[in-house]
Amino acid sequence: MKAFIYNTITPKYYLIELAKEISISFNRPEVSTGEIVHGRIQLDYQGRFDSLVINSQIENSDDIFRILNFNGSNVNYPYARLSIWKEEIGNKQTLDFATVSQHRPTKVFSNAKFRVSIIQEHKEIVSDTISIKITKSPTTDSNTG
Repeated sequence: MKAFIYNTITPKYYLIELAKEISISFNRPEVSTGEIVHGRIQLDYQGRFDSLVINSQIENSDDIFRILNFNGSNVNYPYARLSIWKEEIGNKQTLDFATVSQHRPTKVFSNAKFRVSIIQEHKEIVSDTISIKITKSPTTDSNTG
């Protein structure tokens, strides 16, 4: 996140880089159908919150990513949206998860979007999004051949 700061002593604007309060990343920018991808959430939010939500959406599809593992615990959550209570997170600032989709792209690839949000009293406080490509797996390509 970037912001302009105005210095009143020497009348100038400065562009500074601000730390994100929450961010999501993956170990790679694309994944094949049925392949597990590992994600990481960096939580630097200092305020109050009730829960953290991970949400995924695959463009032009009803298919989903399933969360298999969250911070070392097997989850196998079969829905596109996972809520985690603050008590489950504790004081951790780095949260790891693994996810998989059986989505088969109709073209060369499909785009998917992940969003992580911090929720306080049913309101989204801060969020981050990332896109990932789902490519056809080699077995999918040979079946359509």
